[in-house]
Amino acid sequence: MRPVGEVAQALAEMAARACVGQQAARTAVPKLKSRGHLRIVYLRPVDYRNRPVAEYAPAVKDAGECAGWMALGRCLSDWSIPA
Repeated sequence: MRPVGEVAQALAEMAARACVGQQAARTAVPKLKSRGHLRIVYLRPVDYRNRPVAEYAPAVKDAGECAGWMALGRCLSDWSIPA
């Protein structure tokens, strides 16, 4: 059996962290990129492929736009429900 490549390992890790299947993650990444939620930060050459492999990061459109969501996220993460 052929060994798992770096891209497959990264997608498997991303899928595991997102608690989704690998195929769902694999189809979601191009959609997220085309909609502007992900951006390519680096094209890395690899020896097992002619084309470079893209490395993605979340796309931040506007710092002011994220500030409210980040504050809400901090608020919700600190909020605990009494047992």
